[in-house]
Amino acid sequence: MSDVRVIIQRDSEREERVVTTGTTAGDLFAGERAVVAARVGGQLRDLAHPLTDGDEVEPVEITSPDGLDILRHSTAHVMAQAVQELFPEAKLGIGPPIRDGFYYDFDVDRPFHPEDLGRIEKRMQQIQKQGQRFARRVVSDDEARAELAAEPYKLELIGLKGAAAESAEGASAEVGAGELTIYDNLDPKSGELCWKDLCRGPHLPSTRLIPAFKLMRSAAAYWRGSERNPQLQRIYGTAWPTKDELKAHLEFLAEAEKRDHRRLGAELDLFSIPEELGSGLAVFHPRGGTVRRVMEDYSRRRHEESGYEFVNTPHITKAKLFETSGHLPNYAESMFPPMQFEGQEYYLKAMNCPMHNLIFKARGRSYRELPLRLFEFGTVYRYEKSGVVHGLTRARGFTQDDSHIYCTKEQMPAELDGLLTFVLNLLRDYGLNDFYLELSTRDDSEKFIGEPEEWAEATEVLRQAAGKQGLELVMDPGGAAYYGPKISVQAKDAIGRTWQMSTIQVDFQQPKRFGLEYTAADGSRQQPVMIHRALFGSIERFFAVLLEHYAGAFPAWLAPVQAVGIPIGDAHVPYLQEFAAEARSRGLRVDVDASADRMQKKIRNAQRSKVPFMVIAGDDDMARGAVSFRYRDGSQKNGIPRAEAIQEIADAVERRVQV
Repeated sequence: MSDVRVIIQRDSEREERVVTTGTTAGDLFAGERAVVAARVGGQLRDLAHPLTDGDEVEPVEITSPDGLDILRHSTAHVMAQAVQELFPEAKLGIGPPIRDGFYYDFDVDRPFHPEDLGRIEKRMQQIQKQGQRFARRVVSDDEARAELAAEPYKLELIGLKGAAAESAEGASAEVGAGELTIYDNLDPKSGELCWKDLCRGPHLPSTRLIPAFKLMRSAAAYWRGSERNPQLQRIYGTAWPTKDELKAHLEFLAEAEKRDHRRLGAELDLFSIPEELGSGLAVFHPRGGTVRRVMEDYSRRRHEESGYEFVNTPHITKAKLFETSGHLPNYAESMFPPMQFEGQEYYLKAMNCPMHNLIFKARGRSYRELPLRLFEFGTVYRYEKSGVVHGLTRARGFTQDDSHIYCTKEQMPAELDGLLTFVLNLLRDYGLNDFYLELSTRDDSEKFIGEPEEWAEATEVLRQAAGKQGLELVMDPGGAAYYGPKISVQAKDAIGRTWQMSTIQVDFQQPKRFGLEYTAADGSRQQPVMIHRALFGSIERFFAVLLEHYAGAFPAWLAPVQAVGIPIGDAHVPYLQEFAAEARSRGLRVDVDASADRMQKKIRNAQRSKVPFMVIAGDDDMARGAVSFRYRDGSQKNGIPRAEAIQEIADAVERRVQV
């Protein structure tokens, strides 16, 4: 038997080893229970993959991002096997790993019920304990079609082959541009076939190596994400390297469920999404409208202080505007279909930037006017598919706090530096403090317009601006907008979830496409740089993020009702109404609960409404010209003079602190 030289790569350490022909990747890491796959020559492989001379091999541990994907995709196979054993008529769709879990789509006669998920999970546990082996087989297209003749959706993927990954979300887990492979689940003792699936892999060596999993829910999903295709039934699950991690994840989900903005929006009477309007189109109720107005007013004031000028633009436009900007060729699938009017096509506004370009172009501009900072609370409309619409965080109609800054190239570095500082400080004012930055760049895709040299310049100036903030910078290759690179601020909320907040994009292309010019100091005509910036992203989405971050208990400055008066008896109502009127004259939002409910119920109602201050008054308080405070945590402070009580509320509002 001849020798084979391989290199084992662990982080920065390289070890050369001589092994015999036929040695597998798994043999190199025998006894290392955490290693579930290997990266060989840059490609993820099963541990059963035989090594060849010169291979560079890197172990993949189950806790790594790749290892978690392999664990979860393997669990998806186990789930699909269990489904087809319990529901033999089920046809297989796609079953990729996703963040924190996996799903698999099935064509079945009826939707899955909760009790069905319990049966499926029980069968999965039996398969896991059997220790079935995952075995990879290379097959030709014809062989794959013959073996999967009863699976119409798999046959469609085989036909698409290399294009399948782009044609269906998650299809890259099944097929790629190269060879087709089928993974067999084999009985560990007899080697008999238990189940099989079209799949690129890799997988765990055995189902026994799946430590902890749970099925979460089922939902409808269109095949390949298109409403023109059949509606399938999707089962979601989660899988983790240990039972403790699974338990922690389930506890996290329970906390996230309590904070779900859709649930809190209804409980706190903040907003609704009426069926009569349609999915993704929200209406704000008076209390939600108050929070939104406070957010907008504070943002507007801060922008005015920083030299922004406010503009307004219409909700529809002729198609030509979006052709000029490049949005129709590059963004049409996210725009609502056009309307025919007076022989021309009109589109609902999907973005504000083209209209701001028209404002810049409306008259001649001088270098003395630059940087010109235009700002708008502009409502836009996006044709989001029903499967991705999610409350206020992924809506079809929403308002962006959108600004576009026009400056010279010389002004660009300082403008970006100041802009990023402004954005981060304003987010901190709303109570978000844990950030990292993401720099999205172009790749070789044809979707990106403009010269590579322009992109390199724009990317570098963004990188330098990000570096001055002292925050972690994460690269996002290929994630840029079609016209330029961007920095996005990623913020963590109170329970550790990351949300994309503000975005800042450098654009050399739209000024060129619109023919934007200014007169330079030497009298020449020059093209400005355009910087796109959305601070909230959208007001609706930012509202939802804050609602979940605070679990509905907004700090006093954002709370729709900052204090509620709770009389001990009816005789104390006028006294508290006087207190409320005095507080309202200071600009505070104070109500009085004059209902017929008993005091304890009024307190419970205020607690459920998450009001920051409960102002209680009885005979002793009236006699002393005082009130008592009850806070959201249940603590109480008695005998506070009225003026001091109003000042305490006002001070909490002014300092934007949580109480």
